[in-house]
Amino acid sequence: MSSIEIEVNGVKHQVNAEPDTSLLEVLRNDLGMTGTKFGCGESECGACTVLVNGSLAHSCVTQVSEVAGLSVTTIEGLEKNGKLHPVQQAFLDENAMQCAYCVSGMIMASVSLLNKTPNPTDEQIVQGMSGNVCRCGSYPRMIAAIRKASKTMRGDK
Repeated sequence: MSSIEIEVNGVKHQVNAEPDTSLLEVLRNDLGMTGTKFGCGESECGACTVLVNGSLAHSCVTQVSEVAGLSVTTIEGLEKNGKLHPVQQAFLDENAMQCAYCVSGMIMASVSLLNKTPNPTDEQIVQGMSGNVCRCGSYPRMIAAIRKASKTMRGDK
């Protein structure tokens, strides 16, 4: 076991873990942040998506030692001062979820996409979300939510 310092949602944490322990395990088991989900364990479904220094990362295959000294943002870290992130709010407004198991990963991937491409085309949305799987097939509502969040984040009406 090693003591590893990681920053999650703006708070520094010392965790005792083997360096090759997945970030997902540390987030859920050591830090109690259960919004990030375990899906496939192979970086194929996107349920475990977080942001590392603002870029998309699949926490199931990211070793905790890889994020030492970096900034990790989880679904819990998007809300600020009681106000949901525009993507979170748009997903609610557009009913862009059914069972909601995939939603935290979908939202995190959407945030990453909109940070890089503030006004994406539908094709860019589909491409940007291609690493995330929704078993319920809520994709059309998710695309609508991402379009809505994009407008909100750009200040469009």
